[in-house]
Amino acid sequence: MFLLTQKPPFANLISSFEGDLYFDDSPEHTAQRILYATDASVYQEMPIAVALPKSVTDIKRLLRFAQQYGLGLIPRAAGTSLAGQVVGSGIVVDISKYFGQTLELNADERWVRVQPGVIRDDLNAFLKPHGLLFGPETSTASRAMIGGMIGNNSCGLHSIIWGTTRDHLLEVRTVLSDGAEVTFGPLTPEQFDAKCRGENVVSPLEQRLYVQFRDWLSKPDIQQHIREGYPKPTVTRRNTGYALDALLKFWEEREEGEEREESISPPRPFLPSSPLFNFAHLIAGSEGTLCFITEAKLNLLPLPPKETALVCAHFPTIRQSLEANLVALAHQCSASELVDDYILQLTKTNIEQLKNRHFVEGDPKAILMVEFFDETAEGVAQKAKSFVDELKAKGLGYAYPILFDEDTKKPWALRKAGLSIMYNIPGDEKPANVIEDTAVDVHDLPDYIDELDQMAWEQHGLKLEYSAHAGAGEIHVLPLINLKSSQGRANFRALLMDTAQLVKKYGGSLSGEHGDGRLRGECIAFMLGPENYQLCKEVKALWDPHNTFNPGKVVDTPPMNESLRSEADVVIPQPKTVFDFSKDGGLLELAEKCSGSGDCRKTEISGGTMCPSYMATRRERDTTRARANILRHFYSNQSAPSEHDYEAVKDVLDLCLSCKACKAECPSSVDMAKMKAEFTQQRYREKGIPLRAKLVGNFTKLMSLASIAPWAYNGIYGSSALRQLANRTVGFHPKRSMPELASTTLRQWFKTYRSQLSSSPPSYPSEHQPGSVLLFCDEFTNYNDVAVGQKAVQLLDRLGYVVTMPKHVESGRTYLSKGLVDEAKKLAIRNVTLLKNLVTDETPLIGLEPSAILTFRDEYPDLVPDELKADALRIAKNVFLFEEWLSNEVDAGRIDRSLFTSEAQLVKVHGHCHQKALSSMIPVKKVLSLPKNYTVQLIPSGCCGMAGSFGYEEEHYDLSMQIGELVLFPAVRNAEDAIISAAGTSCRHQIKDGTGRKAQHPAEILFDALM
Repeated sequence: MFLLTQKPPFANLISSFEGDLYFDDSPEHTAQRILYATDASVYQEMPIAVALPKSVTDIKRLLRFAQQYGLGLIPRAAGTSLAGQVVGSGIVVDISKYFGQTLELNADERWVRVQPGVIRDDLNAFLKPHGLLFGPETSTASRAMIGGMIGNNSCGLHSIIWGTTRDHLLEVRTVLSDGAEVTFGPLTPEQFDAKCRGENVVSPLEQRLYVQFRDWLSKPDIQQHIREGYPKPTVTRRNTGYALDALLKFWEEREEGEEREESISPPRPFLPSSPLFNFAHLIAGSEGTLCFITEAKLNLLPLPPKETALVCAHFPTIRQSLEANLVALAHQCSASELVDDYILQLTKTNIEQLKNRHFVEGDPKAILMVEFFDETAEGVAQKAKSFVDELKAKGLGYAYPILFDEDTKKPWALRKAGLSIMYNIPGDEKPANVIEDTAVDVHDLPDYIDELDQMAWEQHGLKLEYSAHAGAGEIHVLPLINLKSSQGRANFRALLMDTAQLVKKYGGSLSGEHGDGRLRGECIAFMLGPENYQLCKEVKALWDPHNTFNPGKVVDTPPMNESLRSEADVVIPQPKTVFDFSKDGGLLELAEKCSGSGDCRKTEISGGTMCPSYMATRRERDTTRARANILRHFYSNQSAPSEHDYEAVKDVLDLCLSCKACKAECPSSVDMAKMKAEFTQQRYREKGIPLRAKLVGNFTKLMSLASIAPWAYNGIYGSSALRQLANRTVGFHPKRSMPELASTTLRQWFKTYRSQLSSSPPSYPSEHQPGSVLLFCDEFTNYNDVAVGQKAVQLLDRLGYVVTMPKHVESGRTYLSKGLVDEAKKLAIRNVTLLKNLVTDETPLIGLEPSAILTFRDEYPDLVPDELKADALRIAKNVFLFEEWLSNEVDAGRIDRSLFTSEAQLVKVHGHCHQKALSSMIPVKKVLSLPKNYTVQLIPSGCCGMAGSFGYEEEHYDLSMQIGELVLFPAVRNAEDAIISAAGTSCRHQIKDGTGRKAQHPAEILFDALM
């Protein structure tokens, strides 16, 4: 672990600081600084402090403090930068928590004013009712923030029609290095000259900026260097060095007037007849090195035409796909994006993306996704057909599936996840962001990629993988490099230097949208020429004479292969574990799979489940990424971990609800629930097991004991005063109600019911042959939700199935939830042993409680010893949620819908987290639609917030309810006339406590709907 040896007197700062500040050696502060030591790049450097300012005044305080003690201020938004932009030894200033307000919207003039922590997709959700959007759309748009998009001049998949962030940046409000708050916006020549005279300026520094740039841009030699050194004008993505070429264009328009106007193509966002100078265009792409942005005024676009078509053209070679890309552009497409075979193969084993690859035919070398917009379905279909017809005529491609409207979302989700999916590759060779952002003229792209591919293989022995923005001349190129080895690091550096020469040969940009950061800063002098690089250094010195704003980025960067995440040629053994992590390469390697892409930072507005605690708190420490980072640090430590180390990890893992969403929604499939359970078990061995963990883990034993006198248990927990006392005794929140204990267990009832049924068997329809099914009597249904089990059994009987309740033990879910993995392993071994000869294709095992039955599918294969692994995997294939199994029976035509009511009813469904992560909500919707007039709607909720015992615990209760209030509780309250359905026992209990409504299991709803 990292510990500070020297530090400035932060106590002097914290006395007046309104926000959050982490700087000392306590476990909490140490953990926070570890989490901000990395971004989505390959770099790692421990910051001296982390600050989350609440106000502009806080930012000014940080600036004064940093300048006084010679520290850097590193602005950070979502932390998804790929070139190390937000990694450094200074103070990381995270604006994502407190600077996320949309301040003003003018729909008539089509602009919005926002703080830099506003998320792009959330902003567009706010704008959509007004018929507007903010155009630039990165693959990280569900969490990318406006401040970061300005810093990198982000583009995205629709940049060929919607342009870059710079194109839509009208104004920025900033804090300059002298502490002045200055707004930079478009200036007429008269206004520019007035600024140079010192009129309407806030500080002397603001005036100096205008005077100096007037002098620079007026010099013919500087103008010539910029024209010759910067990428050629037809390269639309260009983010190498500072955007002096953008300012020069405006200056030339001013100086040359009408004659210059006529040569401008394509037209820029501002009218050529009124050339306007705007420092905002320099700040865009400057990576936070010139000033600190506090607000931005953004230009907005009308929503695109309502009809969409996506042609997913399949090709046998990359070159053929790039030649087809030129055809797509000629057909005026809105986007043209590439996905290669390597990524497509990886989607076959990714839980979430497996659902999104239905359009793939065979094994193409590349798929080009080409999108068209139109106001009519006929019009957009014709555009797609015309494009496909020309491809066929030119002999390009072999398959051309066309998707429309909602069906286009899945391929786009797959494309956006592409880079992160590659981190699923086992071993130390990982996709390296090093030449991933090069951009050339789109007509040069086929030849450039051919040369690049040849150079990488012949000179460095590297094969390249490709994806992304073919339509803009930028292909994200990723080699697999082992950065843990000296040879890999040498290849890393050499590949970048050789690629720089090739990009320069084509007049391209070494960085199109990801920026220079500390990764490509070394190459700017070569790419732009020494004169332009020297000018970039002078620009930095002019704006930031103390070198406070994000030092070591863009200019004067350290060597690109220093401060990498891992030491070279150091072998770190994988820790010994209870779970089998071998398919991931070990526990440490699973943590290292986190790419830093920040998918876990999306909000409830974007949807999904990962990560419920982050959605509520909006703190980096509560993301899956943060938890993976802290575990990576912990298990990379070659010395024996101290109590300080254990506490730092425990602190970060504390709010993980073990919802399993990360296993599916994280493109790298980082299974945090599994890793948390393993770490917790290891910690228990060192520190002992807390009483509450023992009580929760032994839930089944306690319920079995309480079932001797259920009236006594219910009497205690049915009394408010006694319940509060009992709750406090075990560390549960006094407001939390407890589940009732049934008067009989499900097993006891089933034994009696089955004997009665044997003496008077039901009569089945003559055409229906009864099937056999094994019902897993989980510990929650057996003791608390007996009514659910009873109705499920009776429903299956009525539908013509013979239900058997085999001998088995509890699932182990309660032990897993508290990190008691040793105990869960014993139960897994026992259950697999008991059921291995019973569970088959013909006699599947079905369960009512998702968290319990899905242990067979998820955890058991990784818990049992090698001699039982084959049995565990076979059982896993024949284990189903009740809704999954019944849905399969519906598809097979074995369910008689006439047995159900024809009355109309609205059903609102909340899905259990494990159900959504490891299964699907489609079967639930299908089976609840068996009554022909039932309308079934899925509530777009993430986690309910209960998560087993999490929501009961005193320190977690408030957060649990806060999570429920994000989407679920309001949706339930607004559905007064609907039946509320929830398969999970915890979910039903949370809905009861949060809304007062009773939610029902799907089995109950269907039984009640029988005629």
